[in-house]
Amino acid sequence: MNRLILNREVKSLIQTQGRFRLMDKHGQCIYECYTLELPWMDNQVGKSCIPPGEYRLAHRRSPKYGDHIHVMEVPGRSYILIHPANFVTQLRGCIAVGEKRMDINGDGVPDVANSRKALERLLPLISNGDKLIVL
Repeated sequence: MNRLILNREVKSLIQTQGRFRLMDKHGQCIYECYTLELPWMDNQVGKSCIPPGEYRLAHRRSPKYGDHIHVMEVPGRSYILIHPANFVTQLRGCIAVGEKRMDINGDGVPDVANSRKALERLLPLISNGDKLIVL
């Protein structure tokens, strides 16, 4: 079983920037990418990132995001997803992934770039039942 570890590195009133490290059963990092989330707002639906903890992951498909990852059993929340997005304004509690952190739109706020590519690389490495550990 693989473990996806989310280290939240920069927390502000605007957003939460982090990094995913996917660890195999031997504790070796097999994939790493950047993350972008909403700021911590007491786990409010649609306004906050999710609380630290351990969550089960599952593959999911939808017309809006195509193939993506569902973060299961988040207290007080539903449909927390790991999906492509570049800007914090595109999030309602989910987690965006990207290959780079940069200010794409020139607003002075860091975004994540190459989001679809990062998710495409992450998807085949995640199995249903793998764990997400949010620190």
